[in-house]
Amino acid sequence: MAESAKTKEEKRRASGDEEPETEEDSTSELMKKIEELSIIPEKKAPIDDPGESEIQAVTSGNTVYEAAVKFEDLDLSKELIKGLYVAMDFTRPSKIQAISLPMILTPPYKDLVAQAHNGSGKTTCFVLGMLSRIDPTKEGPQAMCICPTRELAQQNKAVLMRMGKFTAITSMCAIPSDSASYVPMYKRPEVKEHVVFGTPGTIKKLMTAKKLRTCNIKILVFDEADHMLAESGFKDDSERIMRDIRRESGGCQVLLFSATFNETVKAFVSHVVRDGNQIFVKKEELALEKVKQYKVRCYRDREHPDDCLKTKVIKKILEFGRMIGQTIIFVRTREGARNLYKELSKEGWECTAIQGALNIEHRDKIIKEFKDGLTLVLITTDLLARGFDQEQVNLVVNYDLPVVYESLKRGSPEPDCEVYLHRVGRTGRFGRNGAVFNLLGSREEEAMLEMIEHYFQHSIPKVDNWEDEKNLKKAIQDSGLM
Repeated sequence: MAESAKTKEEKRRASGDEEPETEEDSTSELMKKIEELSIIPEKKAPIDDPGESEIQAVTSGNTVYEAAVKFEDLDLSKELIKGLYVAMDFTRPSKIQAISLPMILTPPYKDLVAQAHNGSGKTTCFVLGMLSRIDPTKEGPQAMCICPTRELAQQNKAVLMRMGKFTAITSMCAIPSDSASYVPMYKRPEVKEHVVFGTPGTIKKLMTAKKLRTCNIKILVFDEADHMLAESGFKDDSERIMRDIRRESGGCQVLLFSATFNETVKAFVSHVVRDGNQIFVKKEELALEKVKQYKVRCYRDREHPDDCLKTKVIKKILEFGRMIGQTIIFVRTREGARNLYKELSKEGWECTAIQGALNIEHRDKIIKEFKDGLTLVLITTDLLARGFDQEQVNLVVNYDLPVVYESLKRGSPEPDCEVYLHRVGRTGRFGRNGAVFNLLGSREEEAMLEMIEHYFQHSIPKVDNWEDEKNLKKAIQDSGLM
C-alpha cells in the first residue's frame, strides 16, 4: 500500500528535514567490575562514574565485563590502536567508552542499548565496534550504520575513515542524491565496501534491489536510535531493515545509540532487544553541566509578541560571539531560516542557513564551509539538531523553541524536550564550556521553557534587561567563554 502524504509529511518534519576530564579522575573508579545482572527494570545497578552523572548498566547472561582503563585493554588490532592514538589523537577511553566498549567487543557480542550525554564519545563506541569486527580480506558489507540524515551519515563515515586510517577497511554512504547525479537502482553496482552508512530510505531501496547484500553483516548500528524507532520518525523502515538483516545474517549484533530515549521508545526497544545489555543516564542528569543555559524575554507584553526583538538580541549576542567561536541558531521552519538569514545578511552579518528545501550540493557546501571554519554563524532547522559535531561551536541560540509537531495541530504547542537536549548538545562538546540562549517571544514560549525546566529538573536563569549589553556579556563570561 502506498504511504499516505500525511505520513510522509510527518516523517519529513520529524526527521528535522523540515523544519575532557583529567587523567587522575578515573583510574580507580573505572577499574570496578560491571557485575552480572538480571535484565529486569527493578534490578538496575549503578556503575560509579568519575563525572557528575550516574551511568546505570544492566547486563544479560553470564558474561562479566570489566571497564576499560586504556584502549589496550580491549584486545584491538595494532592498526586500530594506532588509529586511536595517532589519527584520532585520543589518550584514553571516555566514560561511556570505558563502560560500553567491553560490552560491544566481548563475545558473544550481545546487543546493546546505550544512552549517554551529547559530546561524550558515543560515535567512537560504535565506529570502533564496527571496525573491530571487519575482516578486510573478505569483500562486501560486514557492518552497517543507519542514520536519520545524510549529513550525519557522512559525518560518521568520516570518523570511521580517520579511525581506520591504518587498516584496509573500506566504507561508503548510501544517501539521497540530487536528480542531476541520480543513478537508477538497476544501473548501480553491487555494494562491495566493508562498512555502509546510510539513511533508511536509501538503504531499504538498495536491499530491495539486491544491490546491498546483508548475509555477512556482523554488526548493525542505529545512530540517534530513539528517533529512528519513534512513531513519528523512521520506525517502520528501521524495523524492516533490522528484521531483514537479522534473518539474512543469521543474527547480527545490534547497537542502539542516542542521547535520549523517552519512555515510549524504551518500552518498544525492550521488545526489539530482548536479550541485550543496557546503559542509561537519568533524564535529570542529562543536562550538560559545562553548558550554561539562559532565557531572554523578547516581548514587551503578552499581547504583543515581537520577533524583531529576537533579531536585536541575536545581533548583540553575535557581537561577542565573534570573539569566542562558532554559533548555531535554531529556528522552527524553513521560512524562518530564510527570513533570519536575509535579516542578518542585510545588516552585514556573515552567516549561512541550511534547511531541507536546499538541494543536496548546496547543503554539502554549507556544512563543509562551517566545518572548515570559513563561516562562524549557521542558521538551521532541526535538520542539524541531532549528532552534528563541530568542536568549535561555543554558542547555541534557540530563536524558536522546538515543539512536538502533533501538538501544533491540536492548537496547544508542547515543547519537544528531547530535541531541546539535542540542540543544547551541539555546544559543550567533550566537556568544553558552552552557552545557550533561549529567546522567548511570547508568554506561550515562556511557558514552554518552564515545561522543559520541569522535565529536566533544571532551572534556567534569566538575563535581565538584555538591552544593556553588559548583562549579555556577563552571561557569556559566566559560561566561561570570555
